[in-house]
Amino acid sequence: MKYEIMYIEEKSEVASLEANIGKVFLSKTGKTLEYKNHKLQSLKGSGYKANYFDIETGEHYWVSNCRKDGNDALYKTKVLVDEEIREEYWVNIRGLPELKNQSSFVSTGKHQSGGKEPMSKRVNI
Repeated sequence: MKYEIMYIEEKSEVASLEANIGKVFLSKTGKTLEYKNHKLQSLKGSGYKANYFDIETGEHYWVSNCRKDGNDALYKTKVLVDEEIREEYWVNIRGLPELKNQSSFVSTGKHQSGGKEPMSKRVNI
């Protein structure tokens, strides 16, 4: 099954404080994504700061290709890099081979939160 290394952020709260970089498998039709035990389908533009939903739980997610600068999140977010793709992510996507063993980093976010940390009860998936 084809996979991509992607940014995955659970969006059940207004803003998440953690996200993942991981191996996302694509279905043959491209309509379903699978990350760990989550099967995700497109919200087809109807989500608020989310583009996929878990077909079993209904939870919303933002899933996207990884940015070279690591600034994938909207707001300041701790990003956990899954062990199985860690070297591939740091070397091939970020171009930072010296960080190939680093398990996490902080994305400063595309938007500033006015000095306030967004609140979330999110638990890492």
